[in-house]
Amino acid sequence: MKIIGINCSPRKGQTTQKSLEICLKAVHNEPNNIETDIIELADLDIYGCLGCGYCKKQLKCQQKDDFNSLIPVLSDEEVAGIIIATPVYLGTMTSQCKAFLDRTVVLARNGSLLRNKVGGVLAVGDVRNGGQELTIQAIQAAMFCHDMICVGGGTRAAHFGAALVSDQQKGIECDETGLESARDLGYKVAGLAILFNRNSNVVKKNKKTETTLKLT
Repeated sequence: MKIIGINCSPRKGQTTQKSLEICLKAVHNEPNNIETDIIELADLDIYGCLGCGYCKKQLKCQQKDDFNSLIPVLSDEEVAGIIIATPVYLGTMTSQCKAFLDRTVVLARNGSLLRNKVGGVLAVGDVRNGGQELTIQAIQAAMFCHDMICVGGGTRAAHFGAALVSDQQKGIECDETGLESARDLGYKVAGLAILFNRNSNVVKKNKKTETTLKLT
């Protein structure tokens, strides 16, 4: 079983990456052999969706960039959870994050390949009320379009996901509430992924949309 983190910051090694690493470290608190990995969008060239419809007929995008290399990674049946992390720019996600999400339409059009994967969202802003929750909800909306299972905050630290504040001098280290929300998110994504994979019996009624979930 794998849980993948996607760092949507254009800047590697900064607070969003550090927050995501803390989140994924909490995944390993579960007593199971869960692998984790981070995809750095800063290392990839991913253009915005052209809306051309090319992917309606095949599991591939016609654009000559790095997104096609992510298709087998994201659709891998071993990947039970995906955690998307982004800094907050002007009250919302980065352009890299939006381009990535728009391009995942190829996965929805070719068998809903993200369906029933557990999704979590982490957002980092430079002030407490800097749009983190709006950003989280916007990314969750894309996850719902894929029929993913979204994990909320569920704690006093954050209601919708992991929301952190990065001080210009000290980074995220001084935001204990935000760090708590990051750890909680990782733990919850891992726990739900384990529960769903162990205790569910999914029966596909047809190839396009319908599934029946039976919890035992």
